[in-house]
Amino acid sequence: QVQLVESGGGLVQAGGSLRLSCAASGRTFSIYRMGWFRQAPGKERESVAEITWWSSETSYADSVKGRFSIFRDNTKMTVYLQMNSLKPEDTAVYYCAVRPGGTGGFDYWGRGTQVTVSS
Repeated sequence: QVQLVESGGGLVQAGGSLRLSCAASGRTFSIYRMGWFRQAPGKERESVAEITWWSSETSYADSVKGRFSIFRDNTKMTVYLQMNSLKPEDTAVYYCAVRPGGTGGFDYWGRGTQVTVSS
């Protein structure tokens, strides 16, 4: 089992920035890839950014490329999502998740943190 705790959400004006954090604990040696996902009211959950833990290879949704950055701190077992130039359409609950293996899905999820961007 891997436990995940997100923090850093809040209310920000359009054009502002926020940094989300996700601290992992438990069987962290099993982490292959970590990701940030979001779900807005009435919409399906979508992948925002992902990082392969040991290689730092990253991927981003087209809607956030150039504005969001995912990175991790091995010593703290924490992954971050730096969000710049925020837009009202970025408003959502943001979740951190872990994929334990090179194949398969994201099996472990945090409880989420609310991000609200006002216009």
